[in-house]
Parts: sequence; C-alpha cells; structure tokens
Amino acid sequence: MNAKRVPAKSGKASKITKLFVLDTNVLMHDPTSLFRFEEHDIYVPMMTLEELDANKKGMSEVARNARQASRTLDEIVSGSEESIKHGIDLTVSSHELATGRLFLQTEAINNVLPSSLPTARADNQIIGVAMHLHEQFSKRPVILVTKDINMRIKARALGLDAQDYFNDKVLEDTDLLYTGSLELPTNFWDTHAKGLESWKKEGRTYYRVQGPLCPDLLINQFVWQDGPQPLQAWVKVGAGKTAELETLIDYSHTKNAVWGITARNREQNFALNLLMNPEIDFVTLLGQAGTGKTLLTLAAALTQTLERKLFAEIIITRVTVPVGEDIGFLPGTEEEKMTPWMGALEDNLDVLNKPAEEGEKAAGSYSGDWGRAATMDLIRSRIKVKSLNFMRGRTFLNKFLIIDEAQNLTPKQMKTLITRAGPGTKVVCLGNIAQIDTPYLTEGSSGLTYVVDRFKGWPHSGHITLQRGERSRLADHAAEVL
Repeated sequence: MNAKRVPAKSGKASKITKLFVLDTNVLMHDPTSLFRFEEHDIYVPMMTLEELDANKKGMSEVARNARQASRTLDEIVSGSEESIKHGIDLTVSSHELATGRLFLQTEAINNVLPSSLPTARADNQIIGVAMHLHEQFSKRPVILVTKDINMRIKARALGLDAQDYFNDKVLEDTDLLYTGSLELPTNFWDTHAKGLESWKKEGRTYYRVQGPLCPDLLINQFVWQDGPQPLQAWVKVGAGKTAELETLIDYSHTKNAVWGITARNREQNFALNLLMNPEIDFVTLLGQAGTGKTLLTLAAALTQTLERKLFAEIIITRVTVPVGEDIGFLPGTEEEKMTPWMGALEDNLDVLNKPAEEGEKAAGSYSGDWGRAATMDLIRSRIKVKSLNFMRGRTFLNKFLIIDEAQNLTPKQMKTLITRAGPGTKVVCLGNIAQIDTPYLTEGSSGLTYVVDRFKGWPHSGHITLQRGERSRLADHAAEVL
C-alpha cells in the first residue's frame, strides 16, 4: 500500500483522514464494521483474514459473524475494478454510509516488533502491521481498533494509538438511558395552564395541556408529581405543541390486586399499568436485584392467561450464561435442561401461590394444601420454559413471552427474539444492565439498552426503570454497600 498513489478525495484533500487497522474480533463482533468508519480508510491485515477463516466453522454467533464478515469482504473485493493495493472505494458497496477506502495487506511486512514479543502470536503480528504503517505514514494517524484490552495496552506501550470499537454502543453514558418516567416540576400547572382541557372517560381523567415541556414528552412516558394533589399519569399524545395525559389505574390498592400482588411503590405501579394494558405489545423493565421485575411480570402473565384468557400460554426464556464454573451437560428434554436456570421462576411461583392467611385457616389445612397443589399444576401446564438456541424461525401466536436476564443478549439476538412475535403476542424483557455476564458486551452495547433506546416513543411499547428494592432489608443493603 502506497500513500502517494491513493487518489485524494474531492473536497477533502485538506482534511487528513485516519487509517484504521482492524483486529479480527471487531469484524466478528460486528460484521458491518467495515462501513462504520465514515470518511476514514480501513486496513485489514492478512492475519485478520487468517483468523476469520479459522473461526468460520460452527453454529455459534461468533462463527456466523465471521462468515458474514468474509462474505462482505468478498462482495467488496470482487465487485470492484480498482486495485486492492491502491485501496477500494467503499462508497458504492456501503450505499454511501462510508466514503473511505478499504486496503488489504498485499505484501510481506518485515518484523518491526521488539524481540520480547513472539511473532507467532496473531495479535502481535497485527500489532507489527500497525507499527509498520505508523512508520510508513508518519504524518497520518494510524489507529489500531480492537476489542481486546490487553492488545490495546501492548499497542500503546509500543507507541501506537489503539482504540476500542465504539460504534455498537447505543449510549456512551448509561445515565442518559431513557427511564420511562419524569417528575413534573412544581410549577407545571402554572406554565401549562393556557388552554387546559380536562375530561373523564371510562373512569379515567384526561388532561390536554400545552407548554414548554410538551415537545419533550414521549408517548407512554409516565409523569408524576407529589404534593397536596399528587398525580400519576402517562402520556397518550406527546412530542408536539400539545400533550394528552391519562391518569393511571392504582395497582397499589388491594381492589386492583394482580394475582394477589399489589404495587409497593410508584415505579411498580407504572410497571403494572404497562403489563396489564392490552394495547401495549412490548414492555422493558430495568432494575437491580429485588425490585420485583419477575414477580410483577409473572403475576400479570398469569392473570391475563388464566383469568382473562387473553393469551394461550406463557413462554419464558433466558440466556444460559453461568456466573461460576459450568456444570457440564444436563440430561433430559429441553424443558428439563432449562430447569436449573429457572430457579427465579420457581421462587416467584411460590410467592404467587402462597396461601390466603385467614380464609385458608378457616377452610382447613388439607383443602388448602390440595387446592394449592391443584393450582400449581394448572399454572405449570400454562408455563413453557424454552431455550434461546431453538428460537430462530419460530412464530408465537397469542403468547405472553418473557425474556429474562435480557441484558446478556446482543442487539442481533434481541432482534431475532422480538421478531418471533405473531398476532396477539406480548413480549416483556427484564434485566439489570449492571449485571452483564456475556464477554464483549457492556452496559452501552447490550441488546436491552438497544431496545429501550429504539422503542421509546412507539405507541405500543413502554419502559420503566424500577428504582426501589422490595426484596428484604438485607438484599437492599447488600445492593448498596457491596
């Protein structure tokens, strides 16, 4: 590759573009990363192609991505008349997402690494290529892009510029993630009183307001205000000059209990309004351990499946990422293999099927035990535990689909799961982005963060971040101090 032979891009001759050297894990993490560097050039070392070839076999997500990256490279190279040595323009192949050039290593590069680094290792060979380019183009920024932290440290120790691949991150700072609720300022009614309209319909109160806050309000976002006249409502029309607010059903009152469960705090009330509303097809619940995500979702699912007959059955799935050492192969059917991962389901079913205190004692303990056992059998017959591995190609009709531990899913896996939903299906994603167990996934690039950000403002979806733990004083204190 010769910088003197690279034609200057029109209108950009004055601006020095960067040269990014890609490590294999970037392409295997995001096969479309070749088109994510805008006007800058990309250099793919021969060792990167070798590692792609070595990882292409199998049915894992990594193998699929390796094959996809190879196909993309093949399309770019075979579809261009330009010389590989002088770089291939990416404008056409990327549909104008990228305007830089793709360079492949076309010549052997002499060893420029220190003798302490063994050249047999693939990482070190890629670092050697980056060092050679850095020396060859001293006036141009040459940057190594890798997901491997140790490789970035080694590259920086040798005087190279090295970066993580950030393009898959939905947000740089997860504090900016949409929470689904907003506290109204104390002067809200004063500043939004002009042209205020109010009416009642089916036991709910509606407000139509206009003012400075209206353009920022998203559909199905919850708004609340404490004080002498407390308000809890959600936005039915927003992101414009006017907004419509609708008051909520109070699920903290025992008359509105869902399968015997009442909301213990404001956010749980918001969550139950989302879970119990038939117009909402997609719900995401975030929150630390003990905030009640699984319990509320299961209670809503059982009520709507067994009592209201809105859904045929409940399907629960989760990513099988072990926290400790793996316990090896498990015997049995798909359902039996998933049982160890579903301890949370069993714990919550025990809570939901607890005996009624006074009535049960009056009826006699035997009928209570028999009744509980019969109810448990009925519940289990309507709950199916499925593995993620067999989801591709399926369609769920009239199902209540619960995706637990969704923070461990990649955006691509999340898309695969959510697009399984057929007519009459409700999908609920639960997770805590502070507890990610999947390698290479971070809070910013998790599939859960991705869907929360992409679905906000859609009329048939809702999100709420649960704040307060309700498990026990011990669990709450542990979450704070540990």
